[in-house]
Amino acid sequence: MPAPLARRGPRPLLLHLTLAMLKSSASIAGLQNSNSVWPGWSPPRNQDELRDLLAASGDPDAFARAVLATTLSDDQALIAGIAAYRRHPWRRTLPEPPAIWSEGESRLLDYGGKGPPILFVPSLVNRGYILDLDRDASLLRFLAGAGFHPLLLDWGWPGERERRFTLTDYIAGRLERALGAITGKPILAGYCMGGLLALAAAQRKPERLRALALLATPWDFHADDAARADALARLLPLMAPAFALGHALPIDWLQTLFALVDPFGVGAKYRAFASLDPGSPRARRFVALEDWLNDGVPLAEPVARETLGGWYGENTPALGNWLIAGLPVDPAALSLPCLVAAPTRDRLVPPASARPLASLIPGATLIEPCAGHIGMIAGMNAEAALWRPLLAWLRRI
Repeated sequence: MPAPLARRGPRPLLLHLTLAMLKSSASIAGLQNSNSVWPGWSPPRNQDELRDLLAASGDPDAFARAVLATTLSDDQALIAGIAAYRRHPWRRTLPEPPAIWSEGESRLLDYGGKGPPILFVPSLVNRGYILDLDRDASLLRFLAGAGFHPLLLDWGWPGERERRFTLTDYIAGRLERALGAITGKPILAGYCMGGLLALAAAQRKPERLRALALLATPWDFHADDAARADALARLLPLMAPAFALGHALPIDWLQTLFALVDPFGVGAKYRAFASLDPGSPRARRFVALEDWLNDGVPLAEPVARETLGGWYGENTPALGNWLIAGLPVDPAALSLPCLVAAPTRDRLVPPASARPLASLIPGATLIEPCAGHIGMIAGMNAEAALWRPLLAWLRRI
């Protein structure tokens, strides 16, 4: 695991700068008079407004100059946003809770509280502290203060042993042994990819659990855009050099895959950040979230092949072909109280991918927070969107 580094996001920086450059020059061939204005311009932010300008003026050069001005302003705002993020003084200083169990690089972190235990299972490719991001952005500390006993399974940085792990090793091995370290029957809660791991563990060991919560958990990977999911799977052969070098998919590869979901989204949010007051709560939350996003974890090669090739390429979960320890993962076989949270503005796990779990799991409760994938967990509106509805469900079971 590398030592902490100075801020260098958004990662990979070259990719996002290249996308901005491509956006700025994508339509140059569409202007017959572009050479008379400037040999590099982009589609404007507000096409309708600039078309109105062209129609009113009847001057193609005036239209092109307006497009150029908008493009230069966008590019300057992007660079200003990145610079403002890198020099922002905020740093995460939350004290880390004690670990009550560890194995290899994995630890079970105890957030205290005297109520029913809840074990949170995060994704394997992002740090678990998204659930404990800041003093005013911590789902785990919120639940501890509300009468529950939250615990977090911190998967850790994959060492040499973990880089040979399959999903079966993580679920039937690490996750189940972490469950064994908890006194009583915990509620199991999985976020994103961690929800699939929690679901499989719940099916295997229902007698150890009180209930199951699945937060922004994908199931039908082809429900929203089968072609895009298949395209991700077809990138696997290109990853062979990375697998040969480190038996894992590096962080910047993973960040590139995430960027393919919304290629210009990072540029847009950094432009917006450039206009924020650096001392505002919203600016602080932006920096905290970006630090977390840029602090990823490599994915073991066997797991990368199972998820990209199996989940995305072959849609193995929805088709009943995803196997853990040789047995299919079947939501219909669950008999535990279950909550499914499918945020309506989620672009990483579209609602159409997550919602089927609510109909497949007998008696499951579906909530649809008006939030995005990360905003539901740690955004400015997270308490209203997810935390309190989750707490209400926990108190009912």
